[in-house]
Amino acid sequence: MRGNLILNIMVAKTKKSKIMCVSHREDTDGISSAALIKQAFGGETILTDYPGMMDDMEPLRNDESLKELYICDLGLNKKNECDFVELLTQLRKRSVKISYIDHHDLDKKIINQLKKIKVKVVHDTNECASVQVYDTYKKKLDDHAAFIAACAAITDYMEDRPLGSKLLQIFDRQFALISATTMTYNIVGHQKDSDYLLYLVDELSESKYPHEIPNSFEFAQLQVEKLASVVAKVKENMKLKKNLGYMEITDSGASGAVNFVLGLSGKDVGVAYKERVDYGVYAVSVRGSKQCKVHLGRLINKITTECGGSGGGHDKACGASIPKNKITKFLNTLNSALAK
Repeated sequence: MRGNLILNIMVAKTKKSKIMCVSHREDTDGISSAALIKQAFGGETILTDYPGMMDDMEPLRNDESLKELYICDLGLNKKNECDFVELLTQLRKRSVKISYIDHHDLDKKIINQLKKIKVKVVHDTNECASVQVYDTYKKKLDDHAAFIAACAAITDYMEDRPLGSKLLQIFDRQFALISATTMTYNIVGHQKDSDYLLYLVDELSESKYPHEIPNSFEFAQLQVEKLASVVAKVKENMKLKKNLGYMEITDSGASGAVNFVLGLSGKDVGVAYKERVDYGVYAVSVRGSKQCKVHLGRLINKITTECGGSGGGHDKACGASIPKNKITKFLNTLNSALAK
């Protein structure tokens, strides 16, 4: 009888013990956010992309051991926002503590729904996710965490924002720039290697600089060589519409090529897209110049919904997932909308 009582007490104590962070896998901001959460709270990490986000989070619905959940750098769109709120509502009914930290454009209605179910929402479109994670939990983080957040701000083109700029001032700018760039190229080049991305989260959470991670500079050099070859391919294969330049990418990442498309096209908007065989869609990256007056994240969210896809993001940088047979409609609709 006494043995059963002790066993029951042990089960009760360990039933809700898991701490989980779900974060974006495709860039430095997402990886850095996960690393900062791990340093502050420990626990496990799930790295995901936008097409697979809800599928990767679904197993959490029935995970009775889940105690705390942190969701970082994963913007919502009209296609998944209702499912997202519904899933978090179910988790909150089990008293799972949830924090959602993001900087992508988000409908105020969704923010209010999340707050209503007592999800901690940290949301500022003016600062990258990692900087917001750092600012929210800095009492639980060591001094090195500021460097990780500063690097993420650089790669998200948000190092000039109020909090991001203060963090960057702490460090030598060139050192931060080369570290941020090294991280980006290692992350982009290992998108098919989930174990390596989780390894990066672990290394950064242990306060290591990118140059201290074995072979990081060597791998970054390989990625630079690949990108250099992309320039010639963009010049040769890029196509133009009245208000944008666009190109299908076959042998590199769309996010790496899209800036070349933007710059070489002479247009205010550049689009690069690559087939995602696993999902039967095109992964699309969109970039706008400083002269672009349209909030691309909001516009892409609207257009992708009309095309049966999903997307959104920042005012000058965003992404989308488009069904393969709707890519022409997407490009034409975007081109027309930019004319207005």
